[in-house]
Amino acid sequence: MAEPAKKVAEQAEQRLDKVAETVREKFDEILDGRFADQVDHGVDKGRTDTRRREQGGPVP
Repeated sequence: MAEPAKKVAEQAEQRLDKVAETVREKFDEILDGRFADQVDHGVDKGRTDTRRREQGGPVP
């Protein structure tokens, strides 16, 4: 890749990384405000299913 093109690609990647980080932060803020008092039952169910699978039991 030519040197100027490489520099442009690196700058674009850095900007995208910064945008992704900003989006993650905003998403976390929204979730903290909206769902702060709710429990994530999906995680608990996933852990239970994994434990059953590891022990050789049926998974619903």
